Amino acid sequence: MSDLPPSGSTEPVPPASSGPPADPTAPPPPAAAPAPSGAPASGPPGADPWAGHTGHAPIVPEYGSPQHSAPNPAGQPGWGTPPGWTAPGDASSGWTAPGTPPQSWTAPGTPSEGWNTPGATPQNWNAPGTPPHGWNAPPGTPPPGWGPPAYPGHPMPGAAYPVPGAAYPMPAGPGAYAGWFPGLDPQDPLVNPPHAGIGPWFARCTAALRRGWRQLLPIVLLTQVLPASVISVLTLVFSPEGELATAPDGAPVLPAGFWGQMFAFYGVLLSAGLIFGLLQAMGWAAGTWVVTRQAAGEPVELGAAFRYGLRRALGLWGWTLLVSLLVMLGSCFCLLPGLYAAFALALFGPVYLFERREPIGRAWRMFHNRFGMVLGRVALVIAVLFAATVLDAVVGGISGAAFGVTPMNAVGTAIGAVVLAVFGALLAAPAYLAQQVGLVVTYAEQRAQEGPVNAARLAAELG
Repeated sequence: MSDLPPSGSTEPVPPASSGPPADPTAPPPPAAAPAPSGAPASGPPGADPWAGHTGHAPIVPEYGSPQHSAPNPAGQPGWGTPPGWTAPGDASSGWTAPGTPPQSWTAPGTPSEGWNTPGATPQNWNAPGTPPHGWNAPPGTPPPGWGPPAYPGHPMPGAAYPVPGAAYPMPAGPGAYAGWFPGLDPQDPLVNPPHAGIGPWFARCTAALRRGWRQLLPIVLLTQVLPASVISVLTLVFSPEGELATAPDGAPVLPAGFWGQMFAFYGVLLSAGLIFGLLQAMGWAAGTWVVTRQAAGEPVELGAAFRYGLRRALGLWGWTLLVSLLVMLGSCFCLLPGLYAAFALALFGPVYLFERREPIGRAWRMFHNRFGMVLGRVALVIAVLFAATVLDAVVGGISGAAFGVTPMNAVGTAIGAVVLAVFGALLAAPAYLAQQVGLVVTYAEQRAQEGPVNAARLAAELG
């Protein structure tokens, strides 16, 4: 048989080998590993420089065991692995074989980790205003769906709608205080918010005086100063005359007609107080109307204020008489009970004008529910009135020293005494203004402690 390949075959003829034939079932030999970067190309090995050397063989560093403090030129075979370098193919190097997808790789069209299908609710997701899963409300929190009592039929005039989901009362926040109710405005010109303190209360009082002194001053002069001046003059005219005498046995003797003069004196003063009390009640109602409407930004006219005061004068006058009797009854037992009654019932006037129901009971409860707060505000008002009373007493002392105890017996002394009496009443005008404004602002502050209120709502309540 011929050793030549068949005709037309392109298979090369292997060279003749003197060795044993190759085993067809043996696995193919492994591919040669790629030479590292910088390694010299493969070729015939060079001559061994240590061939024929006698003695100890030199120490050649092994791969992966670099010598300390020895230079490691890049690309030199046989040197140790540089620090931080990982051999190719090592799993810790982050190297991947060609054709293998890298780690953290996601095939196109596959949702990434943590991604949710459009329209699906993410896991552990809470709707706005909904407490997180596993959350328990603290003790004292209102049940779900509970909210503040709404203004009858519609939101209160001039107030903002409550914030959806807000607690009642609202927690503290920027520009707010803990315990606020929805709808409270920290910049309200009349209502001092809860826990704001005495400073904002005083600022609202002074702001009310600056806004309304042009209307309040005529009201005070006509309804407060004028009655006080007339009563002072009547006191000079009907004051009992005469001096105490001494009997032979040393006992004091009253002047003739003393008891008749005394009953006439107190009768005139009581009658004048009753008559002028109605005028004073009209003035308090008119002043409250002016202060409240100006704070709400509504127009104010002096004639309209007097018309409103005339409508409310009779009812306010009646409650004033009842409160005066209670204070006098307390003073008969001791000065302290009478003073306590005056403090506890000081807000009866604003309660009647704004609410028109049980002014004595409401004023009493307001005073005791927030004892320290109301006591401090009312004490400041009464301190101003006390200062005015002291000034009037000083003027009376000057009049007595200048014109004697019976100034009406002569024309000159009578004129001088009347002028000083009117002057003393005029000195009390600032105290009347402070009392008017201070009690209204104090009442508005107490209403804010009970629920949402503002100047617009209070103006609407006046009617």
